Amino acid sequence: MFDYIKGILTYLSGSGIVIEQGGFGYKIICPNPFSYQPQLNKETKIYLYQYVREEANVLYGFQTREERELFVRLLSVSGIGPKNALAILASGDPDEVIQAIEAEDDKFLTRFPGIGKKTAGQIVLDLKGKLQEFAVRPADMQLEENADSRLENALAEATDVLSMLGYSEREIRKVVPQLSKLDLSAENYVKEALKRLSKV
Repeated sequence: MFDYIKGILTYLSGSGIVIEQGGFGYKIICPNPFSYQPQLNKETKIYLYQYVREEANVLYGFQTREERELFVRLLSVSGIGPKNALAILASGDPDEVIQAIEAEDDKFLTRFPGIGKKTAGQIVLDLKGKLQEFAVRPADMQLEENADSRLENALAEATDVLSMLGYSEREIRKVVPQLSKLDLSAENYVKEALKRLSKV
């Protein structure tokens, strides 16, 4: 079982990142790959979870052990798969997820693709009172300021992430005009889009 990998972050996209170590490139699926933008071409440490099934052998990556543990706990809930768990974690703040579970906040939990009221209720039933020890602060990572010429690329990258998380093209089109007025990194475009999509 892998605990973490430390290597050079050589590539990122809407679906994940690539870490080069020992001459191998490891493809790692992350909740919000563009949160790693400042570390591109630098040595990076990623905490890993290996998801093995008959049809899949996938590495998932996280910025902290606590974030990884929350992912694992979400996977333990009936009706939650890796894609659902990633969508929840991509909200940007594991503390918010934990607080929503503790408060039995169905409205917060059902804003994510594939999470209906029944599944939200199951999350609360299975995890309430069991996650406080894994509460984490948002990663203390400084985002690079994007030049005007890069804003369109950042927004395009963010829409790729939203699509990967399960949002439809119609849903994404509704928030793009609002997002295009903002000067954000791809990571923060994703966070802002998730907030707006929860109100659509």
